This record gives sequence, structure tokens and C-alpha cells, in this order.
Amino acid sequence: MTEELLGLYKLGLINIQPILRNLPVERLIEEGLLNGEVVMGMKGATMVDTGAYTGRSPKDKYFVEEPTSVDNLWWGPVNQRVSETIFNELLSKIIEYYNNSDSKTYIFDGFAGADKKNRLSLRVIAKRAWQAHFCHNMFICPNEGELNRFEPEFTIINASEVTDELFEEHGLNSETFVIFNLQKKIVIIGGTEYGGEMKKGIFSVLHYYLPLKGILSMHCSANVDANNENAALFFGLSGTGKTTLSTDPERPLIGDDEHGWSDNGIFNFEGGCYAKTINLNPEDEPDIFNAIRHGAMLENVVYNEDRIIDFTDSSKTENTRVSYPLEHIKNSLFAQGKDSLSGHPKIIIFLTCDAYGILPPVSKLTTEQAMYQFISGYTAKVAGTERGVTEPTATFSPCYGGPFLTLHPLRYAELLKEKIEKHDVNVYLVNTGWSGGSAQSGAKRISIKNTRAMISAILDGTIEYSEFETDPLFGLSIPTTLQGVDITVLNPRESWQDKELYDKNAIKLAQLFIDNFKTYGDDVLYLESAGPKPVYVKEKI
Repeated sequence: MTEELLGLYKLGLINIQPILRNLPVERLIEEGLLNGEVVMGMKGATMVDTGAYTGRSPKDKYFVEEPTSVDNLWWGPVNQRVSETIFNELLSKIIEYYNNSDSKTYIFDGFAGADKKNRLSLRVIAKRAWQAHFCHNMFICPNEGELNRFEPEFTIINASEVTDELFEEHGLNSETFVIFNLQKKIVIIGGTEYGGEMKKGIFSVLHYYLPLKGILSMHCSANVDANNENAALFFGLSGTGKTTLSTDPERPLIGDDEHGWSDNGIFNFEGGCYAKTINLNPEDEPDIFNAIRHGAMLENVVYNEDRIIDFTDSSKTENTRVSYPLEHIKNSLFAQGKDSLSGHPKIIIFLTCDAYGILPPVSKLTTEQAMYQFISGYTAKVAGTERGVTEPTATFSPCYGGPFLTLHPLRYAELLKEKIEKHDVNVYLVNTGWSGGSAQSGAKRISIKNTRAMISAILDGTIEYSEFETDPLFGLSIPTTLQGVDITVLNPRESWQDKELYDKNAIKLAQLFIDNFKTYGDDVLYLESAGPKPVYVKEKI
């Protein structure tokens, strides 16, 4: 197929033959092997090293300051400004690189969004076969009829070999760049091979366009009951148990990471999963382990000369990953021959891992509290998880996906409120962290048995029959009893032997919430009363 027939002339791509478009996975694997990009690994999965970058490069992510989006974007460290002049200069450099290259060009045309009324048609242009394979796994592949009439709404031009040597003159952070032009509907990538830049780049794009149409874009997993009803959403940052707790043999998976909530219900943005594999073992995460087979692609794992993988080895990176299509997850809607969408959810669960041991293991939220917790997006890193972290450290990521938001967090929170109220959704906060003390003090983490019993009580509705008491500091409604759950862990203060020490640490955590919430400006102040009570904090101090 020629550049003219594909409309690539409009981008200035006039000499990029041969073009290999939407190859089947077998051919993509073959191309990757022939090019020396990948090697064959366990059970027929391929393995790739992404070079210097083994994760996203958030400091190198920019948005063009242009008239159609300048008043909507949430400008700051997440969405940095760059001029259209610099974008055009780097785009021209990439186009010249493509036009003067004699290597193959790989194109993936597909969709982001299982809801056909609200999906984004996207095109990815790359020089690496494995990058096309990654997109084949992660986005939704078109059928033959859709491919024949395909018109891309958004285009990623991946030129990972191209760098910006003039980055200092351009006022950029480094030679690497990931730049979005929402007016031209183009993303250009240079200097990094990491596949996640493409996945999360489109997520950021959807975070912009969908809320402007009244559709809530969400960083969450989702599952449904066996009748494809009573959907549940699981929000949570890394380490909170989002993947583990949303994986349920009785409830098919809609998706594990990115979803939209429209007037029709929930829909998965993706056609695959991008799972962490560090310390992966078949007993704890059998679904992910079993998904590693022909068609899957592992990133940056350590293996020996016999291609045996050591999943415990983090010498390349802690962020080892595997991408695979949803059909590799046996208990998913897609594997059952269904589209990855469902009706409106009945349950929302916010997951946090509170290493301070302060928040209750489970609590029910009012709509305003849901907005407050959603904007806060709290969890706590445990000592030893990162270099320099020697004690529990609070982490706040708005909407449980701060690095990918393009609008102010309140825009998403107000959409969440609208949908919660319209569809009568119950919202719960579940703490998978510590009880009876902090992680630093040697206290024990809340058992997975207790946490699963709480999740089950939420999903089957039996939690609604419990009596509740209100925490005076955080204002959270805590069940006093819950079937299958050790009663001694339900009220966090009662689980501490030293009640005064609990109060002292609780006030510290409450103040962290309060201080963080102020960073979102005056527009969110009306929600302060749904968080920790400042008066209570002041009295205790």
C-alpha cells in the first residue's frame, strides 16, 4: 500500500516504502526476530529490551500551546508547555528521518475504546516491528471491513532513534521528547523506545477529549458478574492490590487499567493488558503468568543463555512488563467472545495501601467524600520500596492517575459525582495496608483473607446490613461488624495498643491530606468539609 492511498502525504511522508500495515501477530513476531529486535522466550512469548528508557519519561512530555486547547489544559509539571514552532521543527526532523530511511515502516491502525460510538481511531507509525506488535496487543484491532475504510483521528509518529540535540536551546528537559499537538491530532516521540509512551500517550489524549463530551475517563480496572451485570470499578495506585482484587474467578474482567464511563455504561479503552512482572509467580498471579505465551511480549526481563527468565531479578529495572491481548485472560469478556463493555456500575472501590496504619480497612463514602478521595488519590510507599524511602511516605495522585490527566482534577471529580448520583452507585474506600501500627513499627499488613472478605461483602451487598460508626477525624463511616472479617481490624484506632500514638499519627496523616488538597486551588475548597476535619486536627494539636 502506498503513502498516497494511506493519506501519509498529508504528513509529508512521501518516501517510506516498504510499508507493512496491520500485520498478523505471527508476521510481527517474525519481523521482530529477523530485525534482531526481539528474542524468543518462554512458551513462545517474545522478549525485548527497550534500551536506556525502561519506563515513561514524564519530564519529557509536552503539549503544544495552541488556541483549541490552551484554555482547557491543566498546565503544570504534568502538562508542560511547548511552542508550535518547536513542535514543527521536531516534526520536520522526524519526517526527514522517515523519508531518508531505507528500512521498513510499520503501521498499526486500530481503536482505543470498545464502545463504537465513543472510540478513538488511531494510527501508529513506527520503525520497530516490536512497537507495532505492542500496539497490536494493547489497542483494539479492526476487522477487515473497518480496516478497509479506516480514517485515523489521531496519529502517533514514533521515531525513537531521533533525538533533539538542541533541547537546551528549545528549553526542553533532555534530548528525549514526547509532544502532543491536540489541534493537529499528532503525537511525536523521539529518543525513547519504551512502549508505554504510546499506550499512556493515547490515554492522555482520551483524558482530554472524552470528559469534554461528558464521558468520564478513568484509570481503573473493572469486572462484572456472570450475567454481565452489576459492574464494579477498582481504582488504586501501584501496590494497592488493584489487579489482584479485581481478578475474580466468579466475575469476568472488562479490563485491568483504562476505562470510560458514558451514558451507555462502562467500556474498556484497550484490547490488552500491560502487567508488571517483577517477582511474578504462578501461585500469586496465575492469570498474568498463564497469559505469557505466543503473542505476548516481555519487556526488560532478565534471562539466561537458555532463555529462562528470572522474574525476581530487577537489575535492568523494577518496571519489567508483559503486554498481551485480552483473549489471553480466560475469565475476561473478550475471551468469551463479548465486547469489553457493560452497563453502569453499581459499586466503586477506591484502594489505598496506608503504611501508616491509620485509615480503616473498609469504609463507606458519601458522594462528596468520594469526590474528595478521588481528587486526593492517596496511598503510602513502604520503607525500602524505593531508594531513600526509610519510613512510610504519603503519595497523592489525583484521580488515581495524575501523570495522565490533561484537565484539572475537579473536572473529572464533578463528572464522577454526576454519574454516582444519576446511577445510585455505592462508593467504598478499602485500605489494604497496615493495622495495629505502622509498617515501620513492625505491625502486620491486613491479611488478604480479610481484604477479600471485605470486597466480597461490598460486591454482594451484605455490607449494607452492617451497623456503621463515624471516625471523628476523617469522617469515614466504618462497619462495626462484617461477616468473615476479624472484628479487631475494622476500627483502626482500636487495633492499636497505644491509642495516643494512633491519635498523633492520625493527625499527621490528616494534615498531609489537608495540605495536599490545597494545591488544587480555590475551586476545590467547597469539598474540604468532606475530608479530615481541620478543627479536630487543631484541637488535638
